[in-house]
Amino acid sequence: MTQTSSSRTSQAQPAPEQAVRGLAYRFRPPAPTRARPAPERGLLQPRRFMSGAGAVLLLLALAVPFINASPYIISIGTSAFIYIMLAMGLNIVVGYAGLLDLGYYAFFAVGAYTSGVLATGGMPLVFTIPFVILACIAAGIIIGGPTLRLRSDYLAIVTLGFGEIIRLTANNLELTGGPSGISGIPTFSFLGWSFRDGLDLFGIHFNGDILLYYTAVLAGGGFTVLAVARLGKGRLGRAWRAIKDDEDAAEAMGINTYLTKLAAYVLGAIFGGLAGILMSAHQSAISPTSFVFLNSALLLMAVVLGGMGSTPGVLIGALVISLAPELLRDFASWRFLLFGVLLVLMMIFRPQGLWPSTAVLPFLRFRREGRSPREGFGPHVPDDENLDRSGEQA
Repeated sequence: MTQTSSSRTSQAQPAPEQAVRGLAYRFRPPAPTRARPAPERGLLQPRRFMSGAGAVLLLLALAVPFINASPYIISIGTSAFIYIMLAMGLNIVVGYAGLLDLGYYAFFAVGAYTSGVLATGGMPLVFTIPFVILACIAAGIIIGGPTLRLRSDYLAIVTLGFGEIIRLTANNLELTGGPSGISGIPTFSFLGWSFRDGLDLFGIHFNGDILLYYTAVLAGGGFTVLAVARLGKGRLGRAWRAIKDDEDAAEAMGINTYLTKLAAYVLGAIFGGLAGILMSAHQSAISPTSFVFLNSALLLMAVVLGGMGSTPGVLIGALVISLAPELLRDFASWRFLLFGVLLVLMMIFRPQGLWPSTAVLPFLRFRREGRSPREGFGPHVPDDENLDRSGEQA
């Protein structure tokens, strides 16, 4: 009797492997209604295509001094890449973490003033980098610590206030030169050799301005773009995007939203401070008027205009905001009016940005679609729920 019951039990209960197969079959996702196009391979694969395009643009930027080495072109090129570095740092705060920061230029001022004070005191400018990083980390924690518990409009108002506090402090301190600021900031130097001495390489002479331009290209267009893009694709970047989409849901999923937002704020501050070092070396003089609120608004506009959270979009937006006033210089006093009109038109007809984070490469839109799995079947006709079936049931 016992053997009979045990054999029935073994026949009624499926084996563990069969149970697992049954679960796998039960949770199998439904088949797509239309076959997906075959993924692109080779150089047309999206990630490889964007990496190749970025490498080509970087080589073109490095070739600019061989095409036109006039002081004006080199100067606006250096300013443009410093602006790219700033915009990429703000993209961490606004684009990735979704924190509306209207006082980001304060970190730019902290980096410029820290390097300027130390460099005019006798320290080589390159050795001021660690001190600038520490100063920006401290400023990020001091400003972001109490303010990042706020959200949306309240956070924007508080960061705007802190940005003005930094500027007014620099305007009233004797250490920072007061309203006159700091002048005579030396350029980069190594072991007795300075950028001002120039460099002869393969029979070509590179003066100090061109060497500083190359430094801005490699730091702003190379290192910063790669570092911020890698941060956005990593674990920390995914946590920032989760907070940006829904902070309450991200916290419910186990993300420490306060520390994650503070990390975004501090990392953005570091990139802003490093851009401040380049700016102090480029202009050799800084003053509180260089860090007014209008510059913070224009920098935020570069991120929004290009596409928040998009690396190529922010790069394009920074180039547009930094170069458009120079390209419109022929219109004299009307250039700022035209610049404003162009920005308004862009916001009306392209509100998601020039290159949003969800953008698809143009050639991927015209791929041939595959054969539908539902071909050969007729259209689905839903049953009429109001049909009277009382006669059939009787």
